[in-house]
Amino acid sequence: MARIVMKFGGTSMAGIERIRSVAARVKREVAAGNQVAVVVSAMAGETDRLVGFCREASPLYDPREYDVVVSAGEQITSGLLAIALQAIDVPARSLLGWQLPIRTDTAFAKARIDTIDTDALEESFAAGAVAVIPGFQGVAPDARITTLGRGGSDTSAVAVAAAIRADRCDIYTDVDGVYTTDPRIVPRARKLAKVTYEEMLELASVGAKVLQTRSVGLAMKEKVRVQVLSSFTGGADGDGAPMADTLPGTMIVGEEEIDDVERQLITGIAHDKNEAKITLTRVPDQPGTVASIFEPLAAANINVDMIIQNIAHQSASDGTSSTSATDVTFTVPAADLARSIEALNQARETIGFGELIHDTRVAKISVVGVGMRSHAGVASTMFTTLGARGINIQAISTSEIKVSVLIHEDETELAVRVLHTAYGLDAEAA
Repeated sequence: MARIVMKFGGTSMAGIERIRSVAARVKREVAAGNQVAVVVSAMAGETDRLVGFCREASPLYDPREYDVVVSAGEQITSGLLAIALQAIDVPARSLLGWQLPIRTDTAFAKARIDTIDTDALEESFAAGAVAVIPGFQGVAPDARITTLGRGGSDTSAVAVAAAIRADRCDIYTDVDGVYTTDPRIVPRARKLAKVTYEEMLELASVGAKVLQTRSVGLAMKEKVRVQVLSSFTGGADGDGAPMADTLPGTMIVGEEEIDDVERQLITGIAHDKNEAKITLTRVPDQPGTVASIFEPLAAANINVDMIIQNIAHQSASDGTSSTSATDVTFTVPAADLARSIEALNQARETIGFGELIHDTRVAKISVVGVGMRSHAGVASTMFTTLGARGINIQAISTSEIKVSVLIHEDETELAVRVLHTAYGLDAEAA
């Protein structure tokens, strides 16, 4: 008997027929003698619809009330799945974030999980029942509902798996694994049998939509074995689908589980159009100025990614002395652009910048692979390949196993295709 957490994304829960298919899959795992907890997302498109309502009501909405609104989608699907399971004679009960409870901090809309009380789950297992848990939500110390950020159901699933020491956390999506890049852009992208936690963490952080970044970081920290697989195998009712432990999905594992013969220089290429570029002109070139830019953004829980500071230039001179100034450019999530502008304008007197310029027509392209640690020339190949196609690079950032560049969003697909070929990732023609 194994303990398994099954997580189903929005496309898997998109309508009653899909929910019945999910119920059939859960029943098969229960029939095999496994103890099962299920974490569900809202129906496909539902969270976007609810977010849209919040933005229409006010562009600078209260994050606490935002959480009340957007958490409703998962509550609906958890109840519907419990009903569907009961209809096929599987004991099931929904457990909302406050009923477990999943305790979080007070960073509304981006809350982090502190602890999970597993008593209710253990009681469910002891009774032979399936616990259906709405992902994405928790409860703050003041008892207000919180949400974990977009894609937070993945984090919910991994956190639950860690809390109950599950043997495996199966993430069911509309794709059958992790690919070298988006197969909708590159049809010859290859599915990967295994990806290290570190590589998946980088891929998720730079735009790969398969798993949420925080879920991968938590899986790495807690050593949770995560499998990415499709919920669309087999018949419409789930019949004929192979059991999860035999599916050819992608396992997210420790680096020690990947043989040298399986290791590649580059594992994957990701892209992200949900970026916004901000430039502050004529910033005083003196100690403490850069801190004054990013402190208000940090206070507003806004993540900053790429940062570029131009070479200082003389902005004024009276013949005997001069004042140096510089331009500072950085990127933030596009969804946080309005709040970023507000925070910076409020701190304008302290920062002392001249003009604030923003641009949302940008995209981040990243190449990721643990093989970078022992091979030179990865960045050079990227820059040369993009330059040969006339693609201008606006910003660059690197880590030990990643190189990212910022380009115009209209060149995204071309950049992904040419880089995929340049690094030898294309699958052989059938």
